[in-house]
Amino acid sequence: MAGENQSSSFEFLLWGLSERPEQQRLLFLLFLWMYAITVAGNLLIVLAIGADTRLHTPMYFFLASLSCADIFFTSTTVPKALVNIQTQSRSISYAGCLVQLYFFLTFGDMDIFLLATMAYDRYVAICHPLHYMTIMSRGRCVFMVGSCWVLTNLVAMTHTFLIFRLSFCSKKIIPDFFCDLGPLMKVSCSDTRVNELVLLFLGGAVILVPFLLILVSYICITLAILRVPSARGRLKAFSTCGSHLAVVTLFFGTVIRAYLCPSPSSSNSVVEDTAAAVMYTVVTPLLNPFIYSLRNKDMKGALLRLLRGKISFSCGP
Repeated sequence: MAGENQSSSFEFLLWGLSERPEQQRLLFLLFLWMYAITVAGNLLIVLAIGADTRLHTPMYFFLASLSCADIFFTSTTVPKALVNIQTQSRSISYAGCLVQLYFFLTFGDMDIFLLATMAYDRYVAICHPLHYMTIMSRGRCVFMVGSCWVLTNLVAMTHTFLIFRLSFCSKKIIPDFFCDLGPLMKVSCSDTRVNELVLLFLGGAVILVPFLLILVSYICITLAILRVPSARGRLKAFSTCGSHLAVVTLFFGTVIRAYLCPSPSSSNSVVEDTAAAVMYTVVTPLLNPFIYSLRNKDMKGALLRLLRGKISFSCGP
């Protein structure tokens, strides 16, 4: 069945989160709880930053953008997984699968680019503090986030179009709980060499280039901090990077495992790949608000003021 001739009634079957019927109710409650906490936590971060003028700085502007991306990122996969568990159905339409793939890639790549942007922000703040407000001006911050959105959409459109060209046989089970590039290529009935090459080079670049930029930024940051004469000054400088570094380690560790070190086809590897996918699609967006708020006094104070109703919204970094 050629990609351009796929019927609107054509459906894929998703492997899901587990094949055991007795686990379905527990998984539904667990993922519903995690999704609700993720949306609420990240929404509170956005509202707290918008409400407190003291947080209208580039660092918190990027954090608010990351929280927005995390809400949409999780919402592309978890609600459909919850519906499938509740209805005891594993199906997803061909069109629905392509739409899910497009938005999953858009918001997933947005997380990657934003984490790299935040690392650059910390590099400028620590290595060039006197020029920080000039370099990280409001216009430049908006331009950087806007550029991230454009790039992620172009990457997502490229991969989605190449998947659209593939042929799929009916009743194929996608070995994941959502539509992703690797699992879709595994169930294709046509030649996927072009898709695999694009995934290797374009997908690899999307992951590795930002990761290397983050690595270089933190090497420069570390060298700059080590030149600070006082131990208290070094600790204060490191503390501004701790939350971001924790999120980077958690997110990139699971993403690199899933995309650059995929498992061979077997039932055990499907379980391992699904667990890795859950880590970066569900667990990381869930933990981000806690990581950034618990380690940050300004963020905790803004959240407390927001919850007490002492808010006054305005926009801008």
